[in-house]
Amino acid sequence: MSKSNSAEIKGQLLDGITSGRFAVGTLLPTEFELCEQYQASRYTIRAVLQELQDLGLVSRRKNVGTRVEAMRPKAVFKPTLASVEDLMQFGETHRRVVQSVETATAPAEVAADLGGAPDTLWLRISSVRLDEDASAAPMAWTDIYIDASYADIGPIVRDTPDVLVSALIESRHGRRIAEIEQDVRASTLQDSRIGHALGLELGSPVLKIVRRYFDEAGETFEVSVTIHPAETFSVTTRMKRTAG
Repeated sequence: MSKSNSAEIKGQLLDGITSGRFAVGTLLPTEFELCEQYQASRYTIRAVLQELQDLGLVSRRKNVGTRVEAMRPKAVFKPTLASVEDLMQFGETHRRVVQSVETATAPAEVAADLGGAPDTLWLRISSVRLDEDASAAPMAWTDIYIDASYADIGPIVRDTPDVLVSALIESRHGRRIAEIEQDVRASTLQDSRIGHALGLELGSPVLKIVRRYFDEAGETFEVSVTIHPAETFSVTTRMKRTAG
């Protein structure tokens, strides 16, 4: 066949994977075979295979080959959040689907952040986040804990999936976000609710993001705990050398 460019090669391999012609669990042709088939350089083939790996479709191991791992690309969330406004934009572009709104106790560390006793009841809003591709698996699960006196937020959350809970609190109760503190840490899944929603087994590796929302007085009025499957989340940081 005539020489193909990388986009054409990627498209044909994607089609073969998503159609089932390259079944999950089987190996793709070797790099040498793909070079011959597409009359492409080894560099081009390796770049294409890396793109497929980045999409979660294949895995590559030395002396084994390129194995098909999934028929659909996995949604990969790369945050570039640098301000409260960026976080607002994230809420607009990633659809929230509320799973439950109920009063519940919070994990000890969350209750401490909110300034309550371990047995204090909070309003807990649990939801999954979906990317623009509605057919893709949920990209995350979030539990949001707020003061139970904000119970009027509950029904509104279901009807406004593109608005952050913190923005609803601000518009209805005048409590404005002044600062957000975010912790990202490796963890393992311990909650069966989340496992069922994200298709993960208990003990699976996950990335846990805890965000604390502070008002202008420096008091915490909301804490969110978000769980991402480990392979669908990455953080990109760009650093510049300072003068001097």
